[in-house]
Parts: sequence; C-alpha cells; structure tokens
Amino acid sequence: MTRPVRIGNVSGLYGDRPSGIREMLDGEMIDVITGDWLAELTMLIMAKTMARRPDGGYGRTFVTQLEDTMGEILERGVKVVVNAGGLDPIGCADAVRELGAKLGLAPVVAAITGDDLAPRLGELQKAGEAFTNLDTGEQLGERAERIVVANAYLGGWGIVAALGQGADIVVTGRVTDAALVEGTAAWWHRWERTDWDALAGAVVAGHVIECSTQATGGNYSGFSELADTRLFGFPWADVAADGSSVIGKHPGTGGEVTVGTVTSQLLYEIGGPEYHNADVTARFDSVDIAQVGTDRVALSGIKGQPPPPTLKVGAAYQGGFRNSMMVGITGLEAQAKADLFTKQFWAQCPWGPEDYAEVRTTWIGRGESDPSTNAAAVSYLEIAVRDSDEEKVGRRWADAMVHVALGSFPGLFGVWPPRRATAFATFWPTTIDRRHVAQTIHLDAGTATVAETDPGPGFIAEVLEAHTAAPPQGETTRAPLGAVVDARSGDKGGNANLGVFTRDDAGYPWLESFLTIERLQELLPEVAGLEVDRYEFPRLRALNFVIHGILDEGVSSSLRVDPQAKGLGEYLRAKHAMVPRALIEQET
Repeated sequence: MTRPVRIGNVSGLYGDRPSGIREMLDGEMIDVITGDWLAELTMLIMAKTMARRPDGGYGRTFVTQLEDTMGEILERGVKVVVNAGGLDPIGCADAVRELGAKLGLAPVVAAITGDDLAPRLGELQKAGEAFTNLDTGEQLGERAERIVVANAYLGGWGIVAALGQGADIVVTGRVTDAALVEGTAAWWHRWERTDWDALAGAVVAGHVIECSTQATGGNYSGFSELADTRLFGFPWADVAADGSSVIGKHPGTGGEVTVGTVTSQLLYEIGGPEYHNADVTARFDSVDIAQVGTDRVALSGIKGQPPPPTLKVGAAYQGGFRNSMMVGITGLEAQAKADLFTKQFWAQCPWGPEDYAEVRTTWIGRGESDPSTNAAAVSYLEIAVRDSDEEKVGRRWADAMVHVALGSFPGLFGVWPPRRATAFATFWPTTIDRRHVAQTIHLDAGTATVAETDPGPGFIAEVLEAHTAAPPQGETTRAPLGAVVDARSGDKGGNANLGVFTRDDAGYPWLESFLTIERLQELLPEVAGLEVDRYEFPRLRALNFVIHGILDEGVSSSLRVDPQAKGLGEYLRAKHAMVPRALIEQET
C-alpha cells in the first residue's frame, strides 16, 4: 500500500485562469499538477490557427504559466501532466524544453502522440473502419476528404509509461479528460490494466476535477448558499490505492467543496450509469458520496468493468457557413415590432427562408410592461442562418438589415451589426477499433510505443441497489423547480445532457417519480419531439437526461442562443410546477 497521491487540476479549458499552476504550488503539498486544455471546439480552433501559424496547434498559455513556476516544480519534484499538446504535442514539448533552457533548467519532457487520425482516414477506411456516426448511424464515406480534425480519445497508459521513464512534464494530445488523473494514479500506485475498480475510482475523481473550479463552486446551482464566493480555488483529489478519493481544495482559497458542488460536476457531460473511458468503464451508479470535513468530499465504493473494444473519436468536417444578426426592441407592441422587422427583412433579402439549409428566429427576453429602466424595457430579436453557399449567408444577407433599418419599427437599434459569413464544422462522433491505435512516447532518449488497453473478456460489475425513501406526502404548491432541485447541463456534440439532483435524501423519491421524459418535454417545449434518454442515479439523488439533436450538429454549427447547453439546467430550474410543500419548507 502507498499513501494517496494528491493530484491538483489547474485548467478546465484553453483560456482558464492563467495563475492556476502558481496557485496550486502556493497551497498545501501537491504531488502532481494536471490541466485540461481541450474541448471539441478547441480542437477546431487549434486547427484553424495552425493553418495560419505552424506553432498554433497547442496551448501556448500552458507554456507561459511555466515561466515563473518551472524551477519550483523541478525543485519540489512535482510532476506535471497536461493535454495542452492539442494537435501538436511534440511542438508543445519542444517549447517547454526551450523555455527550460532559457531559464537554465533541464526538465525531462515527454510528448504523447497517436491520437491524430486525420492523415490516416483513407488507410483506415480501406482497413474496414466505416467511422459510423454515433448519433445518426451514417458512415463517414466521402466526407473523409473534408475532415478538419479527427482524434481518438486515448487512455492513461502512455502517461504511466512517460512518468515511469522519468518525465517531469508530460504533454499529451487528445486523451480522455479523466485519463490525466487516471494515468497519474495508475503510475503512482503501480496498478495493473485489470485493476478495474481502482481505475474506475480514479476516472471518477478525474471527472470531478477536470473542469477546474467547477468542483469548488463554479457553475453550481446552489452558488448563493456558498459562504465564500471569492474567486473559486482550484481542486485536488487524494486518490488512494483502492481508487477511492477525497476531493478538496487548498485552505484560504475561494469557493467550497461540498456534496452539492461535487455532485454537480459528477453529472456533467455524462450519459447512463456506464461511463466508458479508454481504459475502464466506471459505474457511476455505484458512487457513494459523503462530506467528511470542511472542503472534503469522499468518493468510494466505485465499481469498474472493461471498456468497449473501440475508442471514441471526435472528428469534424467542413460543414458550410453561418451568420446571424440581432436587433433591440423596446417598449410596447414588441411582438408586432418583431413580426414587422422579420417580414421586411426577408422582403429585402435576395433569398427567402426556404432557400437556406436552416433559418432560426429567436425572440430573447420580454421587456417589463411598466419598465423601471430603459434597459428593462428591451427584448431582442435574433435571426440566424446556415447554408453550404457562402454567398447566401454573407454580406448581401447581412446588408438586408441595414437596408430596412430606417423604415422599420420605432426604436430599432442594432446589437449585432452586419458581418461576414463564418465557416463552421460539423461534429462527427464515432469510434475506431482500438487495435488500430497506439500511443507513442517521445523523450530525449528516443520513442516507445504503448498499446491501448486490451479489454479482454467483458463482464458487468455488480452494483448493490441503493435504498431510497418513500416520496413525501402532504400538500403541494406551485413553485419554481429550483426551489427544491439543482441542475447541471452541457454539450456532447449535437446532444445535451441535463443532470437534475436533490439536496437531500427526502427529495429524490419525489424527483424520480415526478420528472419523467414526458414531464420534461412538457416543461421545456424545445425538447418536445426530440429523442430523450433518462437515467436514474439514486446514490447521487439524481436523474440524468440525454437530449439528442438539440444542439444541431455540434457547437460549431449550432444556431441556438446557448450552443453548448450551459444554461439548459437553469432554464429547467426556472420553470414552475406543483412541488411538495414539505420540500420547500425544508429548504427554508
């Protein structure tokens, strides 16, 4: 047995707080610093940047953070494991080495490659890979020629190998977000590839801290209940040899680590109880969660089972062009004003709505009927379009707004002025047989290849049924759902996940019986008619919904006002319904 390894995460996206590494070093003892720089949209942004600038394929902000921290990292023996390599892990590692030389330091830096499938798509298709879209069932086919990015989500065993060969800093490309923690913990505790429960526990811990401060209060529905709402501190996980963990943060930093903040993050961007990772499938329905101290939440009892024989692949191809405009509407007769502008705009536009692949008209906000301020009287009208023909969504389309602006409704003002068409990529979620993928570790001493996990014979882990109480009885009253539940939502390609959870055991039986798929579709009209999956997580007092197609074909192509579904959970919490009076009294 070894002591738990303390792994701190300092980044949840490219552009996160640039003081992350410094803040983590300035707190209590830390063994490993991790950071997540990547998202589906980030990979596309990096691809566009690389087309203009060869060194634009990795997270340069990571290298910048090392300027005043590398010396202390090496002196204290802290390991650093990040996916900031993006589309160019070798270039990122070279930049770290160059910085080290400039500082008079000699860090051992490893780069991990093998995830980039874009140059190999033709070869892989000939080998039998159809790259079937997980959402639509279509095969990639000739779209392969238009692919912008295609990256397999690698596991953590390359990280294990790199650290085992003495790397101080490990830079990966596209690995699963949780692999940064899972691979580090597997190296520290010397786990085997078949230590399913331990690996699953590390994946759960990694999932909690991967979005940095969202484990300490960021994006948390119950934020108003937090005692410390200063800039939230970065989280860490103490991962034990059996895979159980304690989530915490350094003392004196903002935010809190509570069952609520951790549950919120656990529900982020998941699907059903089986959470497939590259090296293990973690059973999220087995997670026991408990507050064990101030800013300390324990995760235990986690079961694991072999992963699928395939790896997830995030690909995107050039999908077309989009554009949008927005005008402000003030005061009385807002609907009539919106109708007038829409009619005049399309009369002036060289093309009609029927000529576009998609047109979306959205009325945002409802101005107060007796406005307290000028701003309170305003609502907004947005018209957005997308099409494969750049000209149809370009300046001639946008100029139609200007052409009618002086002869439309009273008080019209532009919020988003006319602009050029923007190219978008269509996300293509798919899989690849893992036998076609291997990780390559690049060190000064040479390279080494690490095969992806061989899942071996599959099995279903046994998860004991969780005990739940009877639903509360008594009177009900009409109230916002947010009075009794919290929620967390996010994007997964063209789908959105919506996790809803109660704050205590008494509320869950009511939530489980109340919030059916049909009820969700009644409450949220945008969801009606879409395919919805519903999953129960009684140990977390939570339900999770996966709403298919609500984000079109991914964030880059979506015409929704909230293309990543970040606000979907808060939208649900704002809806009114009949809820048990006893639950509301409990909250107050």
